[in-house]
Amino acid sequence: MARVLVTEKLAERGLEVMAEAGHEVDVQLDLSPDDLLQAVAGAQALVIRSATQVTDEVLAAGTELVVVGRAGIGLDNVDTDAATRRGVMVVNAPESNILSAAEHAMGLMLALARNIPQAHAALVAGRWERSKWEGVELHGKTLGVVGLGRIGALVAQRAQAFGMRLCAYDPYVSPDRARTMGVELLSLQELVGEADFLTIHLPKTAETKGLIGAELLSQAKPGLRIVNAARGGILDEQALADAIRDGRVAGAALDVFASEPCTDSPLFALPGVVVTPHLGASTAEAQDKAGVSIGEQVVLALAGDFVPFAVNVAAAEVSEAVRPFLGLAEQLGRSFACMHDGMPDRLEIEYQGGLAGADTAILTLAVLKGLFAAGTEEPVSYVNAPQLAAERGLEVREVSTATTHDFVNLVTVRSDAHVLAGTLAGTRAEPRFVMMDDHTVEVPPAPHMLVVRNDDRPGMIGVVGMALGAAGVSISSMAVGPSRSGSTALMVLSTDRVIPDDTVAALRKSDGILDVHRIGI
Repeated sequence: MARVLVTEKLAERGLEVMAEAGHEVDVQLDLSPDDLLQAVAGAQALVIRSATQVTDEVLAAGTELVVVGRAGIGLDNVDTDAATRRGVMVVNAPESNILSAAEHAMGLMLALARNIPQAHAALVAGRWERSKWEGVELHGKTLGVVGLGRIGALVAQRAQAFGMRLCAYDPYVSPDRARTMGVELLSLQELVGEADFLTIHLPKTAETKGLIGAELLSQAKPGLRIVNAARGGILDEQALADAIRDGRVAGAALDVFASEPCTDSPLFALPGVVVTPHLGASTAEAQDKAGVSIGEQVVLALAGDFVPFAVNVAAAEVSEAVRPFLGLAEQLGRSFACMHDGMPDRLEIEYQGGLAGADTAILTLAVLKGLFAAGTEEPVSYVNAPQLAAERGLEVREVSTATTHDFVNLVTVRSDAHVLAGTLAGTRAEPRFVMMDDHTVEVPPAPHMLVVRNDDRPGMIGVVGMALGAAGVSISSMAVGPSRSGSTALMVLSTDRVIPDDTVAALRKSDGILDVHRIGI
């Protein structure tokens, strides 16, 4: 059981997910920075939203932290680099509020185009100002989308239904993909020069901070209207206010600000500005999805399992072709460590067959995770496994080969001393070890295994069976494989319990036994 510190309001179902997994859910809201440093001590998980600042100091105080979970998309309030250095996984809920955020951006765009908030405020104040708040139609206007990711794509899709012309700036989107979406790719300068409406959908990074500032706004098409429902700080608010006063920009609708909560801004006094207090994810549906998603990922992280939305793990988003091999890869790593009775100096991981064309970086992390988990008491995750390899001077090399003779896919782990290969077999994609050292075998990984290399002569199976029987150990399954040279054979046995040390030692001294390794998965 782990202690999960929750410092901001989370959907009840999200709390239940973690509690049902057997963890202690400690909800402490509205903590001061000093209180947070005290509360995080002894917690294995920290769950936040946008207000809690997870600094290096907080991470240092949380010496037992395994994971920090952000119930939402943005991570600008988490020092992810510091978390990675400390081996703490950072996860978010990137799919929980994309629909709500896209709909809010469209709502802001419509409110901006038709001056809805201003007209509402005038009317409830007793003023019928029909002629004052004349707006514009979306139909026929050019929408510039800055960032064509999941939310930007949803906004473009909805804007297309309004009859808008779609253009976008996104250096990570191919022209072919943009064409399939009905979007024309432009440079950022071209985009602001052509767009009637500009909507921002970028993460806040060192590269995007202040991306849209005074210089870019000076190149804007006269009458441009800007929507920002992404992150504060991407758009320079003072430069925007100046551009609106100068008449270059007709108006803006903002849901996010450089500093939040924000109750004072040069934009607030301008009549052509619509503002909301960071409501993009504030729907019942988004909050419920974010809570459940982050709860599920925290549970996975605490169990040491693969976490699909770990942001500080290379190749965190895994293709469906690769995902089934994660368990096998970790089993290969753990078994390989047991075969060495320690850590090799060099590790080569080869992916053969269909896997050779896939992004297998996460499989390499899984092999390392299994490798180190077999020989260290400290928690090993997809985050700190590469760090452990570097600290231990382990040289890791990946090799991909499109062809394989006997299997559709094959993962092979080798060092100077040993080789271990595995694949998934049958319609149920069950893991199988199919080669150990120079011997062909086919055996499913099991919690307790024994690998015996012996002279290829009669009676050797009996020697091993008698030794295990004398120790009260039952053999669950067994595979025997000859070497290619024919001089030795390999026995791989699954047993019902851990084989005692003295039994292993006795087998190693037996005539004809060349090597014995006990494997625990």
